[in-house]
Amino acid sequence: MFVTFLFVVIGYLAGSISTAILVCRAMGLPDPRSEGSRNPGATNVLRLGGKKAAAVTLAGDLLKGLLPVLLAHLVGVDATGLALTALAAFLGHLYPVFFGFVGGKGVATAFGAILGLSWPVALAALATWLFMAFVVRISSLSALTAAALTPLFGWWFGLPGVYLAVIAIMVGLLVWRHRSNIRKLLSGAEDKIGADRPDQ
Repeated sequence: MFVTFLFVVIGYLAGSISTAILVCRAMGLPDPRSEGSRNPGATNVLRLGGKKAAAVTLAGDLLKGLLPVLLAHLVGVDATGLALTALAAFLGHLYPVFFGFVGGKGVATAFGAILGLSWPVALAALATWLFMAFVVRISSLSALTAAALTPLFGWWFGLPGVYLAVIAIMVGLLVWRHRSNIRKLLSGAEDKIGADRPDQ
């Protein structure tokens, strides 16, 4: 129980490290919370600082979801502990203690956390995102479609029930965090990939 609690704390603290804010500070870019879409995520950093800054942000957001789960796995934490560690890292990104509990939308961190739980499920979700992005050219719709199908992928690959429950919670929060994008999608106002658009 103590080990599980420890890794939940580690996961949350790791998730609370806002890669977007740190990258922007290091590269002399505007604070992503006050410029562009005001969302501390890779797409907003792309707008503010270009591809290199966005790539570093994306990698950092993914790794802070992945590494705590991998570390917990290496020390023999059970399935429940792994699932809770993954969820804690995701929640840390959404509500970071180090940055006033104002975080991003969580797509990359959720992907990293799920990658730590099950790489086949994560790759299936990534393939869905890539396919949707190629077809519809809308980042938010691609992310939402991939997220919505991830519990189904988890079921197909036979993940434990606690993994499925945590993935379902993350999907619900991802949808909630994308509610402004959903409104734009319904009104036909959401921009396509490559346009100057709100962060995903």
